[in-house]
Parts: sequence; structure tokens; C-alpha cells
Amino acid sequence: MSEAPQPGNPKATAAPAAPNEAKPPVSARVASSLPELVRFEKVTKSFGEGPEARVAIQDVSFIIEDLPNVGELIAIVGPSGCGKSTVLRMLAGLRPHFPPTSGEVKVFGKPITHPGADRGMVDQKYSLMPHLTVRDNIAFGLMLRGIPLKERCGRAAEWAKKVGLEGCEDKYPSELSGGMQQRVSIAATLILEPKILLMDEPFGALDPKIRMQMQELLVQLWKEQQSTVFIVTHSVEEAIYLGDRVLRMGAKPGRLVEILQLPRPDMSPEMMRKKPWFNELSQELLRRLETDAPALGELSGIDRWR
Repeated sequence: MSEAPQPGNPKATAAPAAPNEAKPPVSARVASSLPELVRFEKVTKSFGEGPEARVAIQDVSFIIEDLPNVGELIAIVGPSGCGKSTVLRMLAGLRPHFPPTSGEVKVFGKPITHPGADRGMVDQKYSLMPHLTVRDNIAFGLMLRGIPLKERCGRAAEWAKKVGLEGCEDKYPSELSGGMQQRVSIAATLILEPKILLMDEPFGALDPKIRMQMQELLVQLWKEQQSTVFIVTHSVEEAIYLGDRVLRMGAKPGRLVEILQLPRPDMSPEMMRKKPWFNELSQELLRRLETDAPALGELSGIDRWR
């Protein structure tokens, strides 16, 4: 899907348009001088063969640039079965979603061939090892890299503090709440300093209050880490709060409909949800998702946020 960048926004570079897409104005399709971080080029993924084949995504194209000392947060939304997780797991290089049936996925200008340390994955299942403490779960990746015990324990303690788990380092996952377990997963991923963080419904199982706390924590850590984050979510409020850009997808087949540019949050998610314009943005995005609307450009109410 081609993106119609906002004027003056160096982050938005249009990818080549897929068939039947509405192309942005010529004046908007200006080549960016920023290096490409991620490129999807007419990517299609089918599962199965012959008449039984199921198309997960079809002709998905977009470009995300590498923003030095800034990073970017990309939220992916869409109905169930539109291929959101397929896009994410292709970026991670995880089978069976990877490799694509056709098209090309590149990271740092090179085709993806397998999972890599430059891409970290956090999903809804937490992926913690039950027999390891919080400290050892956070430090596990460092151990695999051969980092000495003293150094990795020190760094794990720092990250436990960053995610609000100071004093819990010797506890086991079974002794933690769901929100605390997810904090451990995030710390265990970010301690490895991936350039790209991939998150698949990471807060979906949490109650609303804890979910908002985790969203605020993610924004804080993201600003400190300055990485690029892709997050799949079913929550339009979460997508609007977190996303620098929102990739809206449609289903049957899974396809990229439009890319929406949003300002960065300057307040907590709890405060933002009380703003009339935030509710207007959320309702508009929800309406587009429910009706599978064509690309319509900026969400109504965005000017009042800016």
C-alpha cells in the first residue's frame, strides 16, 4: 500500500503502489534521504496449495525509514484474519509465516533469511521460563551471548528497576501477575538492544487499568531505547495512543488499506482518553475498520490533537 506522506514529514516515504491502489499525489512521492529500515515489496503469503490454499496477505507494500536517535512506533490494526500477525512474524523471520510466497521483505536493505538479534519479539504468551527467576529470565539472552555472570546480573537488575520490578528479582513467574510477567518479557527483550521490537497483542490479556500502565511504560522505554517498534493490536485506542503511524489492514484477502500519521503522545493514556478529540479519532478509526472503508486520509479530529 502506498502511503501519502504528510507535508514536511521526513518519516513518510511511499512504497510502490500495488494494483488498484490510489496513488498519492506526485508532489507527495518524494524520495527520502533517510536509510530504509524495513521494506515490504508486494508481499503475498499463502498457506496450503491448489484450491485449498488460503491467502493470508496479498500485495502488501510499505517502507519504514531508520530515524536516528528517534525511532518510530508502528501500530498495525485490522479485523481478525487480515494478516496482522503474519506481517509481524515475517519481519521476525519465523516459520510458517516466513518466507513469503511472493514479494520481498528487507531489513537494513537486505532480504530477511532467518530470525536475528536485530529483531526482538514480545507476544501475549509472555514466553517466560517457569523454572527461572525474574533476574534469570531477564538475563537469559545475555547468558546465551556469553556475557559474564556479574555483568548480566547487574544489567538484569537495572532492567528490573526500569520496568517496575525492583525487589522482585528472586521471584518466579508463577508468583507474578499477568502484568508483571509481561514486564519481565519486555525487559528480557529490550536488554538485548534490538533495533526493531516486534509486539503481537502484548497487552491483550491484561485488565484495562494495567493495560494503560503498560502502554505508558512502553512509550517511556521506547523513547529511552530509540528503537523502532511494530505492535499488533485489536484496540483502536491503543493504536492511536501508541502509533506514530497506524497501518490499517483489511481482510479477505489480508491487505494494507492505508497508513495514517499521528502525533506522539504528550500525556498518559488515561488522560488522553478523556479528551473529546481522542474519542472522535477512535470512533472514526473503528468505523473505517468495521466498514472496511477505502483509504480516506487523515482521521477527523486530528487537527485538535496537533
